[in-house]
Amino acid sequence: MVRVMTIEDYDKVYRLWTSIKGFGIRSVDDSRDGVEAFLRRNPTSSVVAEEDGEIVGSILCGHDGRRGCLYHVCVAKDYRMRGIGKEMVVFCMNALKAEHINKVSLIAFTKNDIGNAFWKQIGWTKREDLNYYDFTLNEDNITAFITE
Repeated sequence: MVRVMTIEDYDKVYRLWTSIKGFGIRSVDDSRDGVEAFLRRNPTSSVVAEEDGEIVGSILCGHDGRRGCLYHVCVAKDYRMRGIGKEMVVFCMNALKAEHINKVSLIAFTKNDIGNAFWKQIGWTKREDLNYYDFTLNEDNITAFITE
């Protein structure tokens, strides 16, 4: 079952994130407070996939009024290749469309072969015409990568 994510899902979602090898978790943005602030700003577009009371997939999805963005798209290893990821993406896209958002972007690590194959397979376009830049405003917002 795919449904809107709420802050009550945080502990199970965080457990999912930390179970995925290579997943990057930011110390501030991905804390309970950080996710709660994101969900308050975007109350209808983030999603979880649930089976037998367990969260097996999630996407943080939001927009700035002009462009939507997907973050932390993931499905538990044992639940992949069953259409859960695509179902969650469609849910997010419909939520963004209802808010009159016309374009959506995401970032996938270049070494994330599984993720990059997924995006290509469901029809997303890899941009070759731009460079992605970012600037860190909070040095305490450190990314830790799950290695096991």
